[in-house]
Amino acid sequence: MSKHAILLIVSYLLLMVAQILLFRNFVLFQTGFAFIYLLFLLSLPVEVGFNLGMLMAFITALILDLFYQTTGIHAAAAVFLMFVRPFWLRTIVPRSGYEVNDMMTISNYGLGWFLGYATPLIFSYCCIVFFVEAGTPSLFWNTVTKALVSTVITLVFIVFTQYLFYPKSKY
Repeated sequence: MSKHAILLIVSYLLLMVAQILLFRNFVLFQTGFAFIYLLFLLSLPVEVGFNLGMLMAFITALILDLFYQTTGIHAAAAVFLMFVRPFWLRTIVPRSGYEVNDMMTISNYGLGWFLGYATPLIFSYCCIVFFVEAGTPSLFWNTVTKALVSTVITLVFIVFTQYLFYPKSKY
């Protein structure tokens, strides 16, 4: 088993435990939520196939839905994130291209590239979660505010986690 596979398995377990035990109760002014477990989905290598990526997202978020009691909202949003991810990766290819089996992390592609990669994906995830949760267009601005604040909070925690715990390599 490669070091990337081991790192992905360990990060999956730790991120899910952190999301369920710590970040489930982390709410900033009833507006901002942190979805740290998205780091696992975002860091999957490009070689993870389209179907496998969506299956992994579905299972991961369905486990989260069981603990959050949200009836598949996170699963739907995570599957959408993994559906859009390959198209977005083709749009923002770094100058040197993607390395085989490299995780999509700051240490491999730099902070600027990672923010450009992760921000729209996290924002789309948050929009789906909060718009489905709201269930009505009358709460549009409140829902967009929650999605924006949650995107920023999630990005801060994801970047912080990568700088603390992920191995340093190129940048």
